[in-house]
Amino acid sequence: MKLSILDQAPISSNQSPREALQESLKLAQAGENLGYTRYWIAEHHDLPGLACSAPEVMLGYIGSNTKKIRIGSGAVLLPHYKPYKVAEVYNMLATLFPNRIDVGIGRAPGGSAEATNALSDNFLQQVWNMPNSVQDLLYFLDNDIPTEHHHARVSASPIPLIPPIPWLLGTSKKSAILAAEKGLAYAFGQFMSDQDGGAIIKQYKDHFKPRKHNESPQVIVTVTAICAETSEKADEIALSSLVWGLQRKRGEETHGVPDIQDAKDYLRNEKDGLLDDMKKGMIIGNPQEVKKAFLTLQDQYNADEIMIVTITHSPLDKIQSYRLIAEEILK
Repeated sequence: MKLSILDQAPISSNQSPREALQESLKLAQAGENLGYTRYWIAEHHDLPGLACSAPEVMLGYIGSNTKKIRIGSGAVLLPHYKPYKVAEVYNMLATLFPNRIDVGIGRAPGGSAEATNALSDNFLQQVWNMPNSVQDLLYFLDNDIPTEHHHARVSASPIPLIPPIPWLLGTSKKSAILAAEKGLAYAFGQFMSDQDGGAIIKQYKDHFKPRKHNESPQVIVTVTAICAETSEKADEIALSSLVWGLQRKRGEETHGVPDIQDAKDYLRNEKDGLLDDMKKGMIIGNPQEVKKAFLTLQDQYNADEIMIVTITHSPLDKIQSYRLIAEEILK
């Protein structure tokens, strides 16, 4: 089983944004040393508690301070941008860091309606035009633009020796079908979806059309997981993430991911069943429990790779979670 990392660059209550981004680099370096296949960083806009609005900037920083782990966006929110510019950015990264760059593509706004309007015009129209934008991006990444195309004389320079690998990210049948039709690898965001992921991935594989010779469908399933030496400690560490998610869901003002004691204080008057409902979409436990859950997911989704999102208050707890999982599964 391959394992990878999806980093949302969360800011803990005792951190500045700069410190949170420095911890993202440390996480990528730890992932590389532990044998993780890839490290992706997410794109968010004007969302309190999340530090990364420009993955391409962080990827230059992280690429310069790592050696072999694949790095990429999780995801470039394509409706905000022209495909040509995205291709230029990721071709340049692939030129600097050969055979290491992934371009994860998504269609979500990544922030509030106000932030979306500040970023781009006609966002909903661009979402509707997503299939055409994806195709244009592929033309530029492949450096193979049809002569009849209106950008036929344009190249997304610099042209790397090994192009970035495009992935489509999604949580629905619509994204799965688009990935299949375009011959793209597909990353299913199970941690953000309440839909039948197994059926969605089956539809992707059943409809897959190779973009190049000898290509086959590839699937990543992305899950939220927190691992510690004992189940009890994992449950305690997870309280920070659970409370932070609950606060954001309720629209309450937050000061980043709370520490464990503040999370316990917040939950003092909550109903017991509330956390149980929130935990259903997460994997929390000791290394053996997490491995068992991952193997079940791999079988359920017929996945090639599990990508892990882990949010904790303490950066040390986060890296320890990834370390314990790697030592249990990748040993």
